[in-house]
Amino acid sequence: MGFSKTAVSGANTVSLAVFAAVLPARASTGVLLPVLIAGDVLAVLTYRRHAHWPTLWRLFPAVAAGVVAGTVFLLWADDAVVRTSIGAILLLMAGVTVWRRRGAGTEAGPDAVVGRAGRIKARSYGVLGGFTTMVANAGGPVMSMYLLSAGFRKLGFLGTSAFFFLVVNVSKVPFSAGLGLIDGRSLLLDAALVVFVVPGALIGRWAVHKIDQRLFERLVIAATVVGALQLLLR
Repeated sequence: MGFSKTAVSGANTVSLAVFAAVLPARASTGVLLPVLIAGDVLAVLTYRRHAHWPTLWRLFPAVAAGVVAGTVFLLWADDAVVRTSIGAILLLMAGVTVWRRRGAGTEAGPDAVVGRAGRIKARSYGVLGGFTTMVANAGGPVMSMYLLSAGFRKLGFLGTSAFFFLVVNVSKVPFSAGLGLIDGRSLLLDAALVVFVVPGALIGRWAVHKIDQRLFERLVIAATVVGALQLLLR
């Protein structure tokens, strides 16, 4: 998770799938949330100068709606439904992104994602990102697909996603606590896990400068597909 926050966003879907295999899918979301927040803080400290705030302001209202929808979904969905739903959404997002990039080539950049079509796109991905991050902490791949489709370069991608997930994950804490997903036992486990986020983040900070843009994009998409398949096939 630390590596994914500072190097290849979306790679944490593999971690999410592993934790969902060890813990019940619902319980794993509460355990992982504080760990993810720790990674978000490290990512913000590393890439804070590269965030694109106009994109963030376009996304936040739709994400809030998605978080509320995800909270309602968790009130009745069991573990199997959660895993299948998230896996299907992630595969769909990866497929759409690959199709769009092959058909349209390189986008003009984040400032080009404006107008009515850009607002609709931001709202659609925002709702899906909020829903998936609330249900299974799996909003990273959805937002990765959005940022790639918007033409973000590597550092802008990482800086924007760092602030996005810090704000979103912190806002999820009251909802998760209200659902009983965060309690004293989960926080004790978090205390043991969070120390391992730091070396992962440092390795990611070193590795990101060794990865060119094309490889970076392919790794993000591949990590999304692998994580989705693990959720669907478990």
